[in-house]
Amino acid sequence: MLHQFPLLFSCILLTSFSFSDVLSSSTQGPIVDVGSAQFQGVFDPNTNVTNFLGIRYASPPTGNLRFRAPQPPAPISGVQQVDTEPPECVQGLVTDSEDCLFLNVHIPGNHVTATPSLPTVVWIHGGGYAGGNGSSFHGSDLLQEASNEVVAVVIQYRLGLFGFLAGKNVKENGDLNAGLLDQHLALKWVNEHIAKFGGDPEKVTIWGESAGAGSVLQHVVAQDGQTSPPLFRSAITSSTFLPSQYPFDDVIPESLYTEVVSQSNCASASDTLACLRDADISVLRTVNSNIQGAIFFGTFAFVPVIDGSFITQRPTIALREGKINGHALLAVTNMNEGPLFVDQTGVIMNTSIYAGQLFPKFSVEQENEVAKQYAGLGTTLDQINDIMGDSIFKCPSFYLLSAFHAHGFNTFKGEFAIPPAFHGMDVNYYFPSSGPISFQNPAFSAAFSQSFLSFVISVDPNDKVDPQEDITPPWLMFPAADTEMVFNKTAVGNGTDIHPVRVSNSLLERCNFWESVGALTGQ
Repeated sequence: MLHQFPLLFSCILLTSFSFSDVLSSSTQGPIVDVGSAQFQGVFDPNTNVTNFLGIRYASPPTGNLRFRAPQPPAPISGVQQVDTEPPECVQGLVTDSEDCLFLNVHIPGNHVTATPSLPTVVWIHGGGYAGGNGSSFHGSDLLQEASNEVVAVVIQYRLGLFGFLAGKNVKENGDLNAGLLDQHLALKWVNEHIAKFGGDPEKVTIWGESAGAGSVLQHVVAQDGQTSPPLFRSAITSSTFLPSQYPFDDVIPESLYTEVVSQSNCASASDTLACLRDADISVLRTVNSNIQGAIFFGTFAFVPVIDGSFITQRPTIALREGKINGHALLAVTNMNEGPLFVDQTGVIMNTSIYAGQLFPKFSVEQENEVAKQYAGLGTTLDQINDIMGDSIFKCPSFYLLSAFHAHGFNTFKGEFAIPPAFHGMDVNYYFPSSGPISFQNPAFSAAFSQSFLSFVISVDPNDKVDPQEDITPPWLMFPAADTEMVFNKTAVGNGTDIHPVRVSNSLLERCNFWESVGALTGQ
């Protein structure tokens, strides 16, 4: 059953920022030959960074390629000037372009280093698998924070029903999790070509926020942790997003497929998926927006599924069994992940009813157990906020940490706590060009952002990019005393308050509960 609530993802996407003003003072950059094409970037003397904007990594996923795995692009002759932001993938009611599978590459200086050796960070944007784009995140920011000691790549992928339509028909006549397969192809492109830009393909870190962090989780467990060749060395998750992830033929994804077919006037077609492939983009764009806007507030309609090949089992099971790609992890959450995804002004449900709405496979017994787990944690609204924040964002981060720690890999946990520390408020500290930050303290900003770039360089945030500038105390590897590094400010004044703290036992116990009901939550 669909429930009418306001469209959420439009509230959590960052405002697009154009490189046009920055590039107005830029000069031609180096030419890089990747075999199928030659790309010339633009050098920005203000940042000492060359930006390659809008490199095509896949053929347009249109026509017969709609709802199919991405295909490599056709070769193209001549030098391509990649100096323009790529079109964003279809989302909401304003974007028309399905031809959106592009990535941006950012390298230090105005030439490609002769010996490719720079650690490389690949950023995957968030937006609930429903919105977002690469152009809002300027990889040059990451280079500045790393003292130009890294190469940065920012990727785009199909969203909404274009990237995550599921069901038996898609399995039989298309490809499930097309959006994840887009990301996978982009990572393969990085593995094959980043050395030509001066990056080291054996020192790749994948990093994402929200659904981007959820995507990182998916690539960690992809192909039973046996992706070959390995596509990344380490992973960073900022607010790991793990919504209900059902088998592709579960009643919920099947009902969504039926709804898409019905609203697209394809119900009477003998081949409904072929009909959807032939549908005008404006029709599918409207259907995509309508369905997303009609579901339970704070949830998303089109998300990854268990497809039987790329994602073979529930992520929590794969993590528990140690089926992981990568060899190091840094996970960070925000102190208050839940409120953005909970209606703060509407009628407040009790916790058991809310749990049943969020996870429709729960019985009354599980709903009541959730209420018991959260009893005493503030007001009813506080409890509901925590249910959302814990189950969907915080606990999946701990599941990841446990899996990496079980292999003896480097594992670190951080928490962003600058009030109000809502979901997504950490992002502009990584990408200051994207918008204002709430705490104007250069020492804090440097300490926070450089922790992540230090990890990209050496898989250890203690190996500081700038030891004299970074005021962060030593990180302990999680789960040493269940310690996380909290980034906050002083209650009075404008001082920094960065220190390690022990994660509360009650939170870890609640995470154990959520893991125990994963078969019902779809996690």
